[in-house]
Amino acid sequence: MLTLAERSSKTPAARARAVVIGGGFGGLAAAIRLGARGYRVTVLEKRDAPGGRAYVYRQDGFTFDAGPTIVTAPFLFEELWALCGRRMADDVELKPMSPFYRIRFDDGACFDYSGDMAAMRAEVARFSPSDVDGFMRFMEASREICRIGFEQLGDVPFSSPLDMARIAPDLIRLQGYRSVYALVSQHFRDERLRTIFSFHPLLIGGNPFRASAIYCLIAALENRWGVHFAMGGTGALVSGLVDLIDGQGGNIRYGCDVESIIVERGAARGVRLADGETIHSDIVVSNADSAWTYRHLLPASARRRWSDRKLARASYSMSLFLWYFGTRRRYDDVAHHTILMGPRYRELLKDIFERKILAQDFSLYLHRPTATDPSLAPPGCDAFYVLSPVPNLDGGQDWSEIAPSYRRRIAAFLEASVLPGLSSEIVTSRITTPLNFEADLNAYRGAAFGLEPILTQSAWFRPHNASEDVRNLFLVGAGTHPGAGLPGVLSSARILDKVAPHASVFA
Repeated sequence: MLTLAERSSKTPAARARAVVIGGGFGGLAAAIRLGARGYRVTVLEKRDAPGGRAYVYRQDGFTFDAGPTIVTAPFLFEELWALCGRRMADDVELKPMSPFYRIRFDDGACFDYSGDMAAMRAEVARFSPSDVDGFMRFMEASREICRIGFEQLGDVPFSSPLDMARIAPDLIRLQGYRSVYALVSQHFRDERLRTIFSFHPLLIGGNPFRASAIYCLIAALENRWGVHFAMGGTGALVSGLVDLIDGQGGNIRYGCDVESIIVERGAARGVRLADGETIHSDIVVSNADSAWTYRHLLPASARRRWSDRKLARASYSMSLFLWYFGTRRRYDDVAHHTILMGPRYRELLKDIFERKILAQDFSLYLHRPTATDPSLAPPGCDAFYVLSPVPNLDGGQDWSEIAPSYRRRIAAFLEASVLPGLSSEIVTSRITTPLNFEADLNAYRGAAFGLEPILTQSAWFRPHNASEDVRNLFLVGAGTHPGAGLPGVLSSARILDKVAPHASVFA
């Protein structure tokens, strides 16, 4: 790796150039890693500010994180600061959450999910004393899956079928061929506990009844490294990464809609913007949705594996309906993270992922960041967002028509359960629908997490970190290996160190 002094001694024109498409966490992390390897980096962001799914909305004195709200595996962020010779703790404060989540069932029963094993055993015993031993066995299994699936393979590129063959014995031993729900059910008899310990794939766009049991690793990942909140909101991490890129001499341009990737003799050589501007580079890194990258940014003549037909036949994650709102009062008995389970679990997920219909009931994630950081709202007020998993645009719902009524249904549910008097307390409001995921984030079919995380769309079966079709084109973010979620997205940028050439190759 070139030192900072060695990099600064080179004139900008002499340094190899990298273009990064998209200023989400994957793109920002990629830019930092490429800058540390000697590249002169330009990040091109379509919107007017960085963050991608972690965009920040500010209105009426409230601050709303648009997307990710929890930080796990914080060492992946700390690495980025270390690459720039700095300490993350000097710029961003991460506060541990306890509990991680409060899970509330339709009958009002609540389970506080935390990293305290004694407290967790007590919570499990409160629901089903006979399942305590099963809980301990499940956590042991989760730790082993995490050791292999995340610690050993999370930042390993799967570029060849042989890479998949090498992990086959572990995949079989860890029952990766089963679903998350099936593996959890081996350890718990109580149906509520099966729900509690299987919902995690929904955090990365997966259906617990279809996602590979490898994703059971999330329980151990959270237990080992904790669940944290960035004071100031997730946007504080975005701002911190942007500052690191500035310190490296990188450039972030906003309002730049990339129309196509320039391909010459089978290699990426830059990009063309929607306004006609051409930006040449030695390598291109796409943090855009992987299906969007192949279908819309590359000509069909440059693609072999990822044809329009293959992309159309792939399975995509659900989408999301999000309502951001602020209240004139505080709800101090509501936890920072609350999972509100509806009356159905399996059938609701089948409606969302398979039938692609908008059900009358729903399960929700309610985020109250002002429980931890009151500065995100005016004094005496609360900031919230509520997230409802919904079908992607394949469902055919007309969100421009139904969004207001769906928001009212959610509001009525919240008012009847955990936010009494809500309708008279709201002072600011905004919504995001699957249409926004498609229009603002270039998410193919409005899928909030890209390709669905099932076994046949994981590891080698996923679009590769180093494009199979175009040389010097690399992918980061949720749509490539290892997948969605902050640990997955940051690990995809980590893989660049293994698959992208050092800048000196182009000297």
